[in-house]
Amino acid sequence: MNMHPNFSRSLVLLGFSISLLARAQGPTQSGGDFSNNPQPNALPSDVILVKGAWSSASDSVTPVPEGGRVANNVFSNRYFGFTYAFSPDWTEKYSGPPPSESGYYVLSQIRPADKFKGTSRGSILIAAQDLFFTLAPAGNALELINYNKENLNADYKVERPPTLVRIANHSFVRFDYGSPVAELHWHLLATQIRCHMVQFVFTSRDIKLVESLIQETSKMSLPAEAGPISGRGGGEVPVCIKDYARDENVMKRVDPVFGERRFNAVPVRIIIDKQGKVRHIHFLSAFPDQVKAITDALSQWRIRPYLRDGKPVEVETGLMFGRTPRPAALPASQAVNE
Repeated sequence: MNMHPNFSRSLVLLGFSISLLARAQGPTQSGGDFSNNPQPNALPSDVILVKGAWSSASDSVTPVPEGGRVANNVFSNRYFGFTYAFSPDWTEKYSGPPPSESGYYVLSQIRPADKFKGTSRGSILIAAQDLFFTLAPAGNALELINYNKENLNADYKVERPPTLVRIANHSFVRFDYGSPVAELHWHLLATQIRCHMVQFVFTSRDIKLVESLIQETSKMSLPAEAGPISGRGGGEVPVCIKDYARDENVMKRVDPVFGERRFNAVPVRIIIDKQGKVRHIHFLSAFPDQVKAITDALSQWRIRPYLRDGKPVEVETGLMFGRTPRPAALPASQAVNE
């Protein structure tokens, strides 16, 4: 499959049914050369330990995209402002990996529980792509799905081209494709919220099962802004504007001073308050020393307040520190016409 590279990577991770263990907090208590307990505890099975760049935020009150949770068979996400109820005989077993440098999130993977009575099995992947940092040449969810369709690997067959549909009284773009060799089908529903493409990916060998799962999405609760080409915040959440913190809007800039780590990409989403100060910083992927350096610098920035109808409102925008990832190339059919 030649979908968005981070989408493919996350499917591989989830296909192996792994979870990621968050970095430990505080001093080591057992095991290792610096332990005060010579008898190490056994590591849990099916776990990959990850050390290095991670997602974090400057405060624990402001919602972040990866902050969704499942409770009583309902996935809810405060940042995106939506809830999705699924069948009681389905469950979330593992949480997803941290967001990628290009802003791809695995929000949740839901699959049949042990008590599932159906004859066919499948999975539901809830994911999001930050449109500020995507490497694909796309400015909204509809364009991104069309780009994915145009770059689909030849081994996969388009079963339904990107089509606008209504789900839970909101507009989505639906895209279906399959693998004749694996006899698998992927049905995608995507919309845009706060400058992110939020997508639901239903996978199974049984088309009837997938269609029944899609029917259940009518019970979703979504914010008013959700739509394939809308979804730019505002109202009770900050309005999201790509590259708002560009030179002409920054009245005072202080560059972060990095130590030994200065070549990895550090994507950052910030919320600018009505006075032009950075009130919230969300690091999609950064080392702890980079977090400190960027936080110290951004606390001194002053940015021109954004006015809507003559009144200042909060703005959410993106910044990239360190190395800038290389964007994806346009398909040959489009590149000729550019």
